[in-house]
Amino acid sequence: MAKYPREELGEMMRRWVAANDTAGETGDWAPMGDFYAEDALYTWNNGPKYEFAARGRDEIRRTVFGTEMEGLDKWTYPYVKVLIDDEKGEIIGIWRQVAPVVDEDGKPYEIAGTGGSWFKYAGNYQWSWQRDFFDHANAGAVFGALMAAGKLSDGMIERMKKGPRMPGWIKRDGFDWYGTIPADED
Repeated sequence: MAKYPREELGEMMRRWVAANDTAGETGDWAPMGDFYAEDALYTWNNGPKYEFAARGRDEIRRTVFGTEMEGLDKWTYPYVKVLIDDEKGEIIGIWRQVAPVVDEDGKPYEIAGTGGSWFKYAGNYQWSWQRDFFDHANAGAVFGALMAAGKLSDGMIERMKKGPRMPGWIKRDGFDWYGTIPADED
């Protein structure tokens, strides 16, 4: 028997994607924090030395949709594929990362490679955890190309000056993301 009805998980993703699209259009990512349980965990890898981790709705709103989105004004993250596992209440969403500026050929700058999120549903239209994955080398290449073309946003330039010790960034030494999520209750 399914942990959550497939229809409910599908509706959660419909709401999530709609809010994501609105945030990309407006540049206001803060409302995305409403989609997390009070004690939710949000993580991603930041290369060989660092992980990013935010725990709790308030910290997620402040860091994930605050400091981590600085300089990414009006970037969009359109979803291209969603896979739902109603037995475990988990969803994988595959998305693109598209800049709001175009290159010399008139095409928007876009981070190549696969970007996505792995979600665990908590019920009540909230996530209990989320793990993002994307290609850091390709992201760096796009930001380098934007900088070389004089199109890197002022906000991203300021953010880059802060270096790799942004709020939520932790050293990978001893960090076991898989050990931080609850095991399946099955």
